[in-house]
Amino acid sequence: MMMAFRLRLWATGLMALSAALVVHSNLLVVNEKEEPAAIVRKESHPVLFRQKREWIWNSLYVEEEKPAPMPYKIGQLKSSQRVEVKRFKIDGEGANTIFTVDNKGDLFVSRSLDREEKSEYHLTAKMFDGNNKLIEDTGDFVVQVTDINDNSPVFPRTYNGSILERSTIGTKVVEVRATDADDATTANGELRYSLTPDGDMSAFDINSVTGRITCQVSTLDRETRSQYVVVVKAQDLRGLPSGSTATTSVTITIEDINDNIASFTQRTYDLEVPENHKLNEKIGTLQVEDKDLNQNKEPIFSIPNENHKMFSIESNTDKDGNLMLKQPLDYETRSSYTFTVTVRENLKNLRFPADNANSALLSALVNIRVLDVDEPPVFSQPIYTFTVVEERLVNNIGTITARDPDKANKSIRYSILDKDCPIAINPVTGQLSTLRMLDRELEATHMFQVKAQEEPSGLESFIKVDIIVQDINDNKPELAADDIFVCENDATNMVIGTLRATDKDDQPASFSFSLANPSSNFSIKDYGNNSADVMVKQGPFNLDDPKDYSVEVRISDGGRPIQTSITRLAIKACRCDARRVPTQCKTAALRMGVSVHALIAILLCILTILVIVILFVMRKRYQKDSLASMKNSGEIHEQLVTYDEEGGGEMDTNGYDVSILTSACHDGSLLRHPDHHPHPSLYAMVQKPTHHAQPTACKGDMAAMIEVKKDEADHDRDGFPYDTLHIYGYEGPESLAGSLSSLDSSSTGSNLDYDFLNDWGPRFRTLAELYGVDRPDYYHQY
Repeated sequence: MMMAFRLRLWATGLMALSAALVVHSNLLVVNEKEEPAAIVRKESHPVLFRQKREWIWNSLYVEEEKPAPMPYKIGQLKSSQRVEVKRFKIDGEGANTIFTVDNKGDLFVSRSLDREEKSEYHLTAKMFDGNNKLIEDTGDFVVQVTDINDNSPVFPRTYNGSILERSTIGTKVVEVRATDADDATTANGELRYSLTPDGDMSAFDINSVTGRITCQVSTLDRETRSQYVVVVKAQDLRGLPSGSTATTSVTITIEDINDNIASFTQRTYDLEVPENHKLNEKIGTLQVEDKDLNQNKEPIFSIPNENHKMFSIESNTDKDGNLMLKQPLDYETRSSYTFTVTVRENLKNLRFPADNANSALLSALVNIRVLDVDEPPVFSQPIYTFTVVEERLVNNIGTITARDPDKANKSIRYSILDKDCPIAINPVTGQLSTLRMLDRELEATHMFQVKAQEEPSGLESFIKVDIIVQDINDNKPELAADDIFVCENDATNMVIGTLRATDKDDQPASFSFSLANPSSNFSIKDYGNNSADVMVKQGPFNLDDPKDYSVEVRISDGGRPIQTSITRLAIKACRCDARRVPTQCKTAALRMGVSVHALIAILLCILTILVIVILFVMRKRYQKDSLASMKNSGEIHEQLVTYDEEGGGEMDTNGYDVSILTSACHDGSLLRHPDHHPHPSLYAMVQKPTHHAQPTACKGDMAAMIEVKKDEADHDRDGFPYDTLHIYGYEGPESLAGSLSSLDSSSTGSNLDYDFLNDWGPRFRTLAELYGVDRPDYYHQY
């Protein structure tokens, strides 16, 4: 037992010694290839620890980009167990494709590897004996791909920088960075930066490790040079000449600061301005020079002495000085101005002494020449206001005054633009007067414009005039009372209503109320505060009493002069309940006072109506007299209606020409033409032919012919009476058709024979008589 124990301890120590030798050999191999920092990292990797004590691992390394036309050996898998025949099997990343193993345990690589693509491969191994029995279980190992310098630096973006002018040495501008795909822990991935002669190296420097670009001078001046371009080179292998390189251009902009002051561009500025130049508008521009950018220009202008009251200077968008007019110019008073202007810089924002402090022009002389302009008349006041007492004619309200500001001093003529204005103006003196009395109650103010024009037809100006109508006490007070009623059972001193008054005048009124005539039933109590009560003096009151109750109220307004009015106030009589609520009332007429103007208007209306009635009666009477004279003439006349225009039918009878019948019998004027030549009479043309047995109308026997026609119509049961003879003179005054009446045309003008109408019966007999005449012998001349 003791012997076996010692053998076991010896075996254990031997294995530990062999493991130490393996670790030592690994360290030696690493020392030959890598630096101490890399050795520490690789010794700490899990590849140095084994899960089975029987496995004996060596570190496995593959150099990237190494050609592999034939698989080459990179190491051997070993185990402490001794077997005659054995077989190895590997699994994991790239097993049996990239990495292969033979029966001896030799590990081969079959292709070139790229560390930037994959830097480590993790695999496992198993060992079998000749009977395919597992001798060593799974053991993990790592194959590391060692880096070579096969990548160049790359700048990932474009860099630009900026710096204020006059910055101190060492001021940071911008920091540039390049990348390298090689292992950053080795020299292959360590970069160094520098500036190349291809760019400007005079004012800037770069840190070789960090890539920070800084200023190395303190004299940067944007006004001299506003931009620099430097070329940065990045090189791997810690900047060794054999390292790969990359370059990029960096644009550096010099930013402006306020390090210059404004300076006038000339010593004298000559300006011209018309005398009617508007206030607070630019006269001219005083240009200044400042090399700084616009946002850093801060000039301050000033005008010394008394001229700053007349002129001012304001900075415009370009930071030049705009000369402004503060007070109106007058060529006739002063024709020129000369003064000095100065400019200085805002010292609060001036960080450094100005570059042009010794050469700047800080003052200049300004000469302004005022140009004469023909100016319109100038009124003595900007607006005129006058007061006129109402109800009076005033000859001198006030005077409008204007003058010609020019040296010519032309005379002025005045006029009022409003034609309906109740105010007149003297065209020479400008004195205002009233054309009619003004009424404040109708219009309290009158506003109009007065025109002043240089004679004879020169420039003109306008002014506004306000006329305020001053009130006088010219309106009588008016009674204002609620509905007043008295109850049948009201006792003495019962207040039945309150009286108030109104006044159209503007003056404050002090109304007093009293009875104009004594009343046996009522009294008025005046309280002296513009109100009074109507009180019962003596009853009783009866609703059935036909008597109307009323009082006449006298009102005085207390003005100057005092105006008084008397108004009849009606009082209703009512039957009331216990709470003095009316249940039944007898309405009384309320007769209020009427003003003089209302009475005049009512009288004028009554007079107009009376005149119209008289004229209407006279016309009716004249028509009756005319009809009576016609009846007494011995002639039987029916209405002869003349249609002088195309009207609305039979009801459109605008005139009655009765004289036609008489003239037809006497002188034939019905058919007489303007040339006064004789023509046949109307009734001569419509007489019957001679071969008929009926009576015919003779000259002057119009009444007999009418009687014949009436007799025929009376005996014709189917015909309609010819009571009215309608004469259609022509088809309207605007018609081109002329007359459509058959009465003015001769039957001889037609080629048709109308004798056959006699055979149609009695209804057409008259028509046959009218149109059956075809011989001129039947026409009678008058």
